[in-house]
Amino acid sequence: MITWMQRHKKWLIITIWISTIAFIGAGFVGWGQYSYGNKAGAVAKVGDVEISQGQLQKAYSRLYTKYNQAFQGNFDEEKAKQFGLQKQALQSLLQQALILNLAESYDITVSDVEIANVLKSQKAFQKDGIFNIDIYKQVLSQNRLTPTEYEAELKKELTIEKTLKLLPVTVSKNEKNIILSMFKIADKINYKLLSLNDIKINIDDKKLKQFWETRKNDFMTNVIYSVQVIKQSPVHKEYDAKKIAQYYQDNRMHFKDKEGKIIPLDKAKEQVVKELDNKSTKDQALRTYIAFKKNKLDASIVPTENNISMTHNQYGAEVLEKISKRSLSAPYMKPVLVANTYYIFKLVKITPAQAKSFETAKAELIPLYVQEAKKNKIHELAAKSVKNFTGTTTDFITVDAADKLKKLTKTEATDFLQKLFVSDKKRNFITLNDGNIVLYNILEQKMLPNTNIKLNGEMNKLKSAIFNEGLIKKLQNMYQTEIYIKGL
Repeated sequence: MITWMQRHKKWLIITIWISTIAFIGAGFVGWGQYSYGNKAGAVAKVGDVEISQGQLQKAYSRLYTKYNQAFQGNFDEEKAKQFGLQKQALQSLLQQALILNLAESYDITVSDVEIANVLKSQKAFQKDGIFNIDIYKQVLSQNRLTPTEYEAELKKELTIEKTLKLLPVTVSKNEKNIILSMFKIADKINYKLLSLNDIKINIDDKKLKQFWETRKNDFMTNVIYSVQVIKQSPVHKEYDAKKIAQYYQDNRMHFKDKEGKIIPLDKAKEQVVKELDNKSTKDQALRTYIAFKKNKLDASIVPTENNISMTHNQYGAEVLEKISKRSLSAPYMKPVLVANTYYIFKLVKITPAQAKSFETAKAELIPLYVQEAKKNKIHELAAKSVKNFTGTTTDFITVDAADKLKKLTKTEATDFLQKLFVSDKKRNFITLNDGNIVLYNILEQKMLPNTNIKLNGEMNKLKSAIFNEGLIKKLQNMYQTEIYIKGL
């Protein structure tokens, strides 16, 4: 029966594919060091689609947040490196870019109306069940996003969704029977967990340095952008009744109550004045930018000096991305709104990424060295122990019996069983996703007469995942992928 499972295992592989874009709630996370090639503003290019530093940082931040929630707040940069979050983030963006290229080739587009309808349906931007423009701007600002930036990413997400809907996947009766058969197989096994936590590693500087020599390009300093910054103070003015009335008339749709009805001028006056002040502040920031660019700044305005990099950036990903596209011959950047404040930047120096020395990289190097050394040692131990070990014997269990393997966590048990039931080895060991290893010996096996498993929509999800995996491989052959960062 195990041999049968091995022959049909292509139907049993669930592939992690394109994750849904979920900006809201993903905080700003500082992350690893990269060495950039010729394109400072992009980290990769797939076909005609470029992937920017800012996009990569946001993708990393979203992944970091999800892992941190899964680890109940006990996730850190060391674990992020162990799980390869940087590579995961880049791979998700590369896959999205492949679909976007396909969409472009078929002229698949998303209209402003479609984007607006989705925005109105997102509860994060609603007040009393109705889309609220002020909440929308506030939530985005708290997450260091602008409406333009968020809507551009939303458009990509909708484009991908629309493209995939043109490639429907259906499940045949035979395919359903194959999957259901998997849940009828029951094994009685003897198993033993080998944990990385039980593996002890002595750190030897000589071996550590040898390890570093093979990975120098993985330990780079950040590209540092030295800038001059002008912070625009808020402008508050007195506006006559005529100007207030005219602005209100031109922008009446900005001023609505919780029921979506337009607020009369006498009740909206405070909001109108606030918007006029914001407009005046932006206008003043633009005038300051022009004076800065022409070297005609007022004597009272003194730019401050600052350094911006991937891991030291108080202004957010959008600013870093725009600064990275400037050059010393064109150093000035138009005013950017960051947390309700306008900033004007001038690029004055670029310090390229460089390989860190052994001593400088040592603190980052040690956890990676220990992790790899543990993995090597635990595999050696597993290979020596698998032919003769004493473990725990189970009753007959199926692929969905994770709760019956008491020596493993629920996640480990699920991982182990999924891999066990596609293996063609009676006695062997399985490496889990967390690096731990389970030794096993199948003592008996039988086919159950029936199963109560109801897959419902899971079958379509499974086949869609398999189809998507094939689609990605096909698209990789169609569109050239260039990666401008080392170490991934």
